[in-house]
Amino acid sequence: MQIPSFPEANHPLVKSLFHQSDQELLSLFRRYSDQGKYFTVIFCRYSPIVYTLIQHSARSPVQADYLFALTWRHIYYELGGLYLTNPETGQEVLTLQNWLINMTAFCINEIKLPPTEAIHYSLKDTSPPLWCYIEQALDQIPPILRLIVLMAQTFHWSETRIAAYLQAEGEKISPAEVANFIQEGYRMLEDKLPADIRTIYLGEESI
Repeated sequence: MQIPSFPEANHPLVKSLFHQSDQELLSLFRRYSDQGKYFTVIFCRYSPIVYTLIQHSARSPVQADYLFALTWRHIYYELGGLYLTNPETGQEVLTLQNWLINMTAFCINEIKLPPTEAIHYSLKDTSPPLWCYIEQALDQIPPILRLIVLMAQTFHWSETRIAAYLQAEGEKISPAEVANFIQEGYRMLEDKLPADIRTIYLGEESI
């Protein structure tokens, strides 16, 4: 299995931070939680190591990609509480690389992967940092919109099928209304994404 390359590594916003140390990136990630570029730089810096460790443990490329994404999601949620230095002495007690290797080993051992045919994630379509921020944005939109967006995007259900499912659940929604809800859901989802993530991944002009 080949180690994937990620186009975001060449984005000016990401490249402008390559000179920052791990400690600096970690501090900026914690301080500016409304920005996604710091996590993206950490991802670009260490994704080859994480993927190399994972590809030896997965049975198929699809499972390897999915475990890679799940591992980075776990890293994303743990990173905010990570301190590499002793608060009293200021001495480094851990390197980010060692911590990431430990986190990857933990995910390899603890995460139970579904069969290949049950995995709907595509690494080519959604890079792990974008996936993390989309998940965070999904948590901030109304539940009915979140459900409709997931059925449309993840399972590729038609408006008719989504409407039939919702009607069976007691929601009186027509296929035409589902189509409107999908557009509204996408609009709200995009709005909830950090501006720099929209710039890096969706091609929006930075302000």
